[in-house]
Amino acid sequence: MSEFVVETIASAPAVDAPVAATGGIVRAIERAFEPIREVLRPILSNPTVLAVWVAIVALSLGVLWWDLREHNRAIGSLMKFVWTLTVAYSGPLGLTVYWYTGRTQIDHDSLWKRGFRSTSHCYSGCGAGEIVGITLAQGILGLGVVAVAGVTFALAYVFGFALTVGPLMQDGVGFKEAFVDALWSETPSITLMEIAAIGTDLLLASQAAMGETLFWLALAFSLSIGFLVAWPVNVGLVSFGVKEGMSDPSQMD
Repeated sequence: MSEFVVETIASAPAVDAPVAATGGIVRAIERAFEPIREVLRPILSNPTVLAVWVAIVALSLGVLWWDLREHNRAIGSLMKFVWTLTVAYSGPLGLTVYWYTGRTQIDHDSLWKRGFRSTSHCYSGCGAGEIVGITLAQGILGLGVVAVAGVTFALAYVFGFALTVGPLMQDGVGFKEAFVDALWSETPSITLMEIAAIGTDLLLASQAAMGETLFWLALAFSLSIGFLVAWPVNVGLVSFGVKEGMSDPSQMD
């Protein structure tokens, strides 16, 4: 190797090292999950699967709205909004969670049901932030993986916190107190939910454009993964009293 090459390498900026390390970690994760990607990507790239999924979500929303109108008018408007978004994001999974944990007809409440309701509340806001973030940063602006993750994380926190801070302020709580409450109670759930959801989406569809089926199905799939990861976290937070959990719907009937 010539002296010129040696000197060039030695004088290379040190700032490249963290970037290289980050890229190495990303590639290592991609290699670890490659078998799963090979199975899921063809499925999530199929337009027929997308059409079927949209139909299932529409049917699930129809069942939800029918039940809310006919049998669960007592449920508050906030939770009706939460359940609508939960079902819109996760279709039959969201409807099942509502049916067994969110209706006034449940025979008794429990910690795991409170955990699901709390997760759904968090999920409704964070999911909106993730959809906006991925669509804006990746679909419209075409940013790199790290930038997409950063923008989406930020928007997920903003939307998630807003759904907690807003109702508290409507109840007369000051902004500072409401924000501190949200920061303390929601951060663990939002963080793990978005690590799982954004990570899943980028592993499956980081190069997909908005016009591709993979872009939308990977986003829908990643949302449900985030929900499932966040549920045990919320059960723990409710169990230790960090979060109160959403009200028992059976007491509203």
